[in-house]
Amino acid sequence: MKIRLHPGLAMALALLPAALQAQSPVKTRMNQLADGLEKKVVAWRREIHQNPELGNREFQTSAKVAAHLHALGLEVKTNVAKTGVVAILKGGKPGPVVALRADMDGLPVTERVDVPFKSGVTTEYNGQKTGVMHACGHDSHVAILMGVAEVLAAVKNDLKGTVKFIFQPAEEGAPAGEEGGAKLMVKEGVLDNPKVDAIFGLHINSQTEVGTIKYRPGATMAAVDWFSIKVKGKQTHGAAPWSGVDPVVTASQIVMGLQTIVSRNLPITEGAAVVTVGAIHGGIRQNIIPEEVNMIGTIRALNSEMQKTIHRRIPEVATNIAESAGAKADVSIETMYPVTYNDPSLTEQMVPTLEALAGKEKVVITPAQTGAEDFSFFQEKVPGFFYFLGGMPKGKKVEDAAPHHTPDFYIDEGGFVLGIKSLCHLTVDYMDQWKGTAAAVSSKKK
Repeated sequence: MKIRLHPGLAMALALLPAALQAQSPVKTRMNQLADGLEKKVVAWRREIHQNPELGNREFQTSAKVAAHLHALGLEVKTNVAKTGVVAILKGGKPGPVVALRADMDGLPVTERVDVPFKSGVTTEYNGQKTGVMHACGHDSHVAILMGVAEVLAAVKNDLKGTVKFIFQPAEEGAPAGEEGGAKLMVKEGVLDNPKVDAIFGLHINSQTEVGTIKYRPGATMAAVDWFSIKVKGKQTHGAAPWSGVDPVVTASQIVMGLQTIVSRNLPITEGAAVVTVGAIHGGIRQNIIPEEVNMIGTIRALNSEMQKTIHRRIPEVATNIAESAGAKADVSIETMYPVTYNDPSLTEQMVPTLEALAGKEKVVITPAQTGAEDFSFFQEKVPGFFYFLGGMPKGKKVEDAAPHHTPDFYIDEGGFVLGIKSLCHLTVDYMDQWKGTAAAVSSKKK
């Protein structure tokens, strides 16, 4: 028997996006579950926001995460890379291992946003009393991934592979003298047993409108390094500078000299780079030229060759300027995070998933950023895709939205469901496409 659709219904179906018409039952089920979890995820986020913890000290957060994952029946491992939590969800069918990551740590920032769940936590950081705040959205990442775990656990019999949930500490950096973050997780074998085939991660963004997803193939966020320069002069009376060697003036000249590295030594059309001096300390009294001045700063680069040039030029500039003044400069550079690099093939493969979910016009390529992310350590080992989820209220102007790492940082929780769905859909689509990819490789070998 041939079924005829009402003309109006047939026309309506024809106008639906092809991806929506072809949406699988498991995706429909995941979407329903994600919609139903919104209030719970928001409540999780607010509790974590109100109780922020700094890197390698995420004790309450990791305990909350572990309890939730245990309740879902997952294989859970705690105390990974200090306070990290890793859980394994085995699907009902064979396939690849997909890792999903969320970072858990807050920042030494005193919150100014007037919300009912405002952080009142204080601590001492680098010898100074400060508030503690989730001023970068990691609380949102944790809550969203907890929701993803609940959704995928509910459909595990339909999953064609294994999911590894990685709740990572210390993305903002470990305390002085400690290891931490993604680098330590990789060192401890988080991408092995079972071996991860691909990893996905998202970052909420306070200056991207809710409902929008941004991404970039290739170099997406910069490599980051720290440097310190100790300028040694000869102490003397401030009234007789000619009888000493002034490290304050020398340090000032070094600061200006460092700016020429980017402007005069780098092919800036190939990628952005930054050399910033963030602090200078020296002296104790108005009329004493001190013996020593110390400065610290950061290096950012989206190109590894440019990064190497900066590493070479900073000591050359600092030591030669110091020598010209009769002073001495000791330079040290600490390599921190590599470039956050979205595997181009994986990105091309997965962007249609996001477009089908959010709408093609809402999935846009973003310029590379000179901010850094230690998700890059995972991407050094396995193909990874890192994207940005809108967290700015609709209709708000970007210039009116507080940036990350500031006391006024604010996230609209209306974008959380899209975050849950996006990670779930990426996981399922990657698994579904894995078999076809393997078959294509097999046929080529034949």
